[in-house]
Amino acid sequence: MKRHDALAPLSREHHGALILAQLLKNITTVYTGLPADVIGKAAYAIRFYKEELVKHFKEEEDIVIAAITGMDDALDTLANEIIAEHKELQTLFTTINVASDLSAHLEKIGNTLEQHIRKEERVFFPLVQQLCNQAQLAAIEKALSV
Repeated sequence: MKRHDALAPLSREHHGALILAQLLKNITTVYTGLPADVIGKAAYAIRFYKEELVKHFKEEEDIVIAAITGMDDALDTLANEIIAEHKELQTLFTTINVASDLSAHLEKIGNTLEQHIRKEERVFFPLVQQLCNQAQLAAIEKALSV
């Protein structure tokens, strides 16, 4: 399913987050221009979280989820799962500096982040597109463009 223009900005942001997930999942993976050592990857993950993901999660919750709440029971359940995953990811990112096994912690973040994004792209966004009318999607698009 082609991503509706209303949700396209969030989908594009997922690309950078998926690169981060891959970087963290396999600690030996090296990407040009990104850190190669565990400490560097941890610092990059914290910075990416603060600079990109905090805003991204807030937009998904305050704009998309707020717009669709109450439309459909299955969609509400999925939205609640998305919010719970945001909270789990927030905890994982904010505890990087106190992780007893940094490599394992980063790998857990990478796996969790990838699964979360795949759920949004393959299940949540298609359902939002299917159940929202054009006016609702236009309102989401407008709110995301501000």
